Amino acid sequence: MAGLVDAGGAGVGAQHAAPLLAARRLPLKAASAVGAEPRLQPRHADVVLPVPVPRSYTYLIPAELAERVVPGSRVVVPVQRRQVVGLVVAVDVPAPDVPAKPIAAAPDGEPALSAALIELGRWIGSYYGAPLGLALRALLPGALWSVRRPAGPPEQAERVIGLTQALPSLLERERAFRRAPQRRVGYEALEALGGSAPLRHLLDRLGLSRAVLDGLVKQRLARYTDVPRARDPFADLSSPPPPALTEAQLGVVSGIAGTPADIPILIHGVTGSGKTLVYLELLRGVVASGQGAILLVPEIALTPQTVARVRGVFGDQVAVLHSGLSDGERADAWRALRRGERRVAVGPRSAVFAPVQRLAAIVVDEEHEASYKQGTVPRYHARDVALARARLEGARVILGSATPSLETLQLARTGRVCTFTLPERIGARPLPPVDVIDLRSAPRVAEARGIPWTEPLDHAVRGALARSEQVILLLNRRGFATYLQCPACGDVRDCPHCAITLTVHQTPRALRCHYCGHEEPIPAACRVCGKEIQRMRGLGTQQLEHFVSRRFPEARIARMDLDTTSTKWAHHRILERMAQGKLDILLGTQMIAKGLDFPNVTVVGVVDADTGLHLPDFRAGERTFQLVAQVAGRAGRGPKGGRVFVQTRAPAHPAIRAAAAHSVAAFAAAELPLRAPPNPAYPPHVGLARFVAVHEDERLAQEAAEGVAAWLRRANTERLGGALTVLGPAPCPIMRLKGRWRWHVLIKSPEARPIGRVVRAWGRGRGVAARGTVVVDRDPVSLL
Repeated sequence: MAGLVDAGGAGVGAQHAAPLLAARRLPLKAASAVGAEPRLQPRHADVVLPVPVPRSYTYLIPAELAERVVPGSRVVVPVQRRQVVGLVVAVDVPAPDVPAKPIAAAPDGEPALSAALIELGRWIGSYYGAPLGLALRALLPGALWSVRRPAGPPEQAERVIGLTQALPSLLERERAFRRAPQRRVGYEALEALGGSAPLRHLLDRLGLSRAVLDGLVKQRLARYTDVPRARDPFADLSSPPPPALTEAQLGVVSGIAGTPADIPILIHGVTGSGKTLVYLELLRGVVASGQGAILLVPEIALTPQTVARVRGVFGDQVAVLHSGLSDGERADAWRALRRGERRVAVGPRSAVFAPVQRLAAIVVDEEHEASYKQGTVPRYHARDVALARARLEGARVILGSATPSLETLQLARTGRVCTFTLPERIGARPLPPVDVIDLRSAPRVAEARGIPWTEPLDHAVRGALARSEQVILLLNRRGFATYLQCPACGDVRDCPHCAITLTVHQTPRALRCHYCGHEEPIPAACRVCGKEIQRMRGLGTQQLEHFVSRRFPEARIARMDLDTTSTKWAHHRILERMAQGKLDILLGTQMIAKGLDFPNVTVVGVVDADTGLHLPDFRAGERTFQLVAQVAGRAGRGPKGGRVFVQTRAPAHPAIRAAAAHSVAAFAAAELPLRAPPNPAYPPHVGLARFVAVHEDERLAQEAAEGVAAWLRRANTERLGGALTVLGPAPCPIMRLKGRWRWHVLIKSPEARPIGRVVRAWGRGRGVAARGTVVVDRDPVSLL
């Protein structure tokens, strides 16, 4: 129990709606001055390594590296028999008791991390119980931690040719180009372009030959130079500037401008109300004043269309940070932001760490999205980190959603977040009516067999196609069938590494695990009884696509799920075809539910709204409500209007009824009491942390979880005055994953402080001996 001491209360206050307001304004540690008179005594630096160890290491600063070794700079240091890249967090620290090894190299001309970002890393480590090295590792692109190339991917150079000698008179030109008239063409082309131009532009766009340009260089009328050029795959993307804002949007903009910057903002706008236009208008003022901004979007919403809209306002001021980019592309975007060459960072959760200079605003679009939660150490939530960073740097945070999370709604209700609403769509277009179809009683199309395809949905799709309108069909389960079962003995094919069934895929044909990636051929006979006929159960997007293509043979259909969008720009290609009217039906998983704006979509069908409704997770209803409400918002965005069809076996469920009514208030009114006493308490009424014991041996996983539970109960009794509720240990709903057994323990408390204390104590290694097999997830978004 030693070491269970509060580290400063970096958690949230009462009610623990979320850690949204958790970060206190922490003092930034001033960097030691550089350029001072050299000292005779040895100097030392504290270096944090990207390893799961809760301490820093002291190294000797060689005199030749003194100017480069400052807080925030990366250094190459020896560790046992190898070298690693570490991060300096302090200099001129006391010498260790044993001789310190010298720093081997310092690749940065300027610090890689600012003092504010280092402090943000400390907050992440403290709040989420992560070692500081792993917390700081998340703040930099992965390529910058490579010891083989510590400077990162080299900057790409572009060959440029520029004139070196002027020929102002016609006589001089005739004399110079008497025997080479094509060189004169090249010379005058360069002259018209201002005296220099990229070689690729002259060859590809103007059709000049390399021999002509080499001739100009040979005549000493021009010379080649290599100019650094950032790799930007979005460089050619731009859409027209957005239209003028409506009165409602202008009212929100002016209202936010009049709100103190230290108060977080929630823009609660229905789908199609133009929240993105409000973000861009707010950020336009930020950039015009010479400051910087970050725009966070969910991973699935970061499409070239999104980037094009932002570039339509800010042009080359935009840098995109995205895991789908190459190491070189990400490193170039990061460098451009750190140098202040670009002022607007756009990206998913990791972009919250972008080194934007003079940061003034962070926008978190679709703040309710679970993809903002990091799945590995440090298990941060980008929305909450955005608020912590904003408080450290004096920036404003703007959260936006049509279906805000219950944590954010609770903060808004208690006045800790200021809310601005956009209750109507642009142009006063009505929200589409929603028909809830009871799959238990509604007449089905005979040819559908086991597919839940009712006559009302069938008539709606057929009518839309006859009118040359477009259709979106949502089924949040990929694959062809959910599982394969023998009709004789009932055997089901399970993943050998995970406690779930294998999903049937037809393209390519295989049984596949969606968690670990295990794959095996579809068997011709049952492995238990030998019966040759295997029966497919359940429904996936592949099977839905197969049925719809047979049902509507003239329709042009595309499927969007993880199987069809694994390659770079796959999202873009499919959505571009939809926008150009080259598709009639777009079907897929949740990635088609958000952010898409196609005015010609008049029918949206939720084929089976129950896929995630009954999962053993307290957020199951909330996720279902958000998904159905979001996809319903894809309909009726144009003058033709639209209609939504939601097929379900639970039409009376509050999540389904509230989504059909487009009512966040109705869902919150039904759901919030279910998470408060006398029912079991869950966020936003309490804070939550999850300890998951993982091991290849089921018995050892259970023993580790029992040890964690015993440690937590002792801490709760001896140190925390019973402030915690400890639940478990119990097997996780998915007991086995990737060959490892999983048991978990939950702790709950209406106050953040006791949760923070045990999470930090565990992170410092004060827990049980089995600590290495246990991971901690504070504020989990899923309990599966």
